[in-house]
Amino acid sequence: MRRILKKVLYPLLFLVLLLNFIAAFHAWKFTHFYEDNRHRNKRPEEMNTGEKLQIIFLGVRLSKSITSAHPDVPYETVRLLTSSGLHLEGWWMPVANAKGAVILFHGYGGNKGSHLPEADWFRQLGYSTFMIDFRAHGNSDGSTCSIGYKEAEDVKLAWDFVASKTKQPITLWGMSMGAAAILKAVPEYHLTPQKIILESPFATLLDAVKSRMRSVHLPAVPLSQLLTFWGGIEQGFWGFNHNPEDYASHIQVPVLYMWGQQDIRVTPDETQRVFSHLATTNKKLYIFKDAGHQSFCLKDGPRWKKLTQDFLAQ
Repeated sequence: MRRILKKVLYPLLFLVLLLNFIAAFHAWKFTHFYEDNRHRNKRPEEMNTGEKLQIIFLGVRLSKSITSAHPDVPYETVRLLTSSGLHLEGWWMPVANAKGAVILFHGYGGNKGSHLPEADWFRQLGYSTFMIDFRAHGNSDGSTCSIGYKEAEDVKLAWDFVASKTKQPITLWGMSMGAAAILKAVPEYHLTPQKIILESPFATLLDAVKSRMRSVHLPAVPLSQLLTFWGGIEQGFWGFNHNPEDYASHIQVPVLYMWGQQDIRVTPDETQRVFSHLATTNKKLYIFKDAGHQSFCLKDGPRWKKLTQDFLAQ
């Protein structure tokens, strides 16, 4: 009997250890970027079968995003310092007789140059804009991304800078990870935006990992749970508590919430969970029928501009 147990338990123990090693390795690769200007990151849906198999066995290799686009209006380059000693780069673009200011936050793997069209529109509406590269993105320091957890501090630093520049109302705009970081930062740092615009935030870190597993056709269970566990451990926090849907329950200012029906990263269920948890009664959810996980300003400019203009005019 003991011999039979050994034959069963030892392979099982080896399998558990192997799965945890693979999960820890993949979590590390997913949250650490490399300096490689020649490498272009591909989304999983853009990869062929061979490339997906390579990811399974060797992990994904992600190069740090490059800020290649720059404003075509006068701007001030700003450097902000995090508590861990990282310098973050931002662009301050004031307008004369501003109605207020809008701070823009990009998504995972993006950079501030990705959303210049959105910033341009907000300036046309009479708002000064501030854009920032999150840590480990664009021209900011660092190589480690925490998928919105530690980036909440970056939101706070951007807020403090803009608040030092203007006494006018401040609106926060964020896409995907940027939206998640806003939801975490507002209650954690007691920020007081007049309004918030959210585009496609994930509901929980576990949900975000599950979407990554779906995109490469890997079983979500138990890999998503293992990656969430190890990703949090490696970053110094409990990954299962990083939940924008919970942060949303502390948001009491007006919110414009947008999501694309063709989004393969954020599900309809996630969207409804985050939106329903928003504490404010002044909230609107708009679904772009033909859009995915992308810039709605670029996908359907007229509709996006009308929505944001009406929301800011309230």
